[in-house]
Amino acid sequence: MTIKTSNTEMKKSLALFSGSSNPELANQISDELGVPLGNVKLEKFANGEIYARYLESVRGADVFIVQSISGPHVNDALMELLIMTDAAKRASARTVTAVVSHYGYSRQDRKAAAREPITAKLVANLMTVAGVDRTITIDLHQGQIQGFFDTPVNHLTALSLLSDYFKAKNLPQDRLCIVSPDVGRAKAAKKFSDLMGADLAIMHKGRPGHNKAEITALIGDVQGKICIINDDMIDTAGSLTGAISTLKANGADKVYACATHPVFSGPAYDRLENADVEEVVVCNTIPVPLEKQTGKITVISVAPLFACAIANVYSNGSVSELFDPDFAL
Repeated sequence: MTIKTSNTEMKKSLALFSGSSNPELANQISDELGVPLGNVKLEKFANGEIYARYLESVRGADVFIVQSISGPHVNDALMELLIMTDAAKRASARTVTAVVSHYGYSRQDRKAAAREPITAKLVANLMTVAGVDRTITIDLHQGQIQGFFDTPVNHLTALSLLSDYFKAKNLPQDRLCIVSPDVGRAKAAKKFSDLMGADLAIMHKGRPGHNKAEITALIGDVQGKICIINDDMIDTAGSLTGAISTLKANGADKVYACATHPVFSGPAYDRLENADVEEVVVCNTIPVPLEKQTGKITVISVAPLFACAIANVYSNGSVSELFDPDFAL
């Protein structure tokens, strides 16, 4: 994409590159924008260190790097993003925007116990020091993570995509109930329920140990309802299966689930397969193997959202009016 400025012969150029963690999403964004992916060489040294080199000029370009900070090699994905950013800056890129479809390490966004790190802030610092001028991401674990950055953050939301998907199923609206799996997700679940014109229920979740969760309370009437559990991510699916069981025990007729980020670690796929849930709808912020996209798991694309955000950032247009969660309605 090349744009000639009105007063000079200088040209502004958009350069789109993909890291190795989510190339399928990067290709979809490329198609949506009508901008080809740039050529970058990504390799590893024998000892596992990451090597990156741009095989085309990025001098004076607005560089957008599409990368998901996610597993199974989450640390490599983070380092690759930092190294690609450093390489672009040293190649005289005008700006570098990190298009982070999943912001890893976001769950540690505060000190919940003594002597714990705040990794969400640490990653923000690393990205800033590496040279990231702007971050475009979607459905952060907590919205306040935006404040950990000293550079602009465009925080998108998948709520509209998810609501459009469920509206197309023509579920009986008078029986719909959106369920927040914990208090922290209640605000987003309320917005989702408003988009769907549905009732709202909220669960209280306790954590008896690391990476363990249990549902301790349910606020709201789900008797005979078609429930849609909405969360930002599904990791091991322990919390989700617990929520499904709780809803069924309280008389829910059918249960659906949706989340933006399909982390799907460890026993997640087996748990979901055995759970009493009609469908689990996730986004492609993290790749889901094709062989797993059958049966209960459905994947929808966030490429149109990211493509529009990139185009608006590049053209100095508004992003918040279209995509910020506070403007979702």
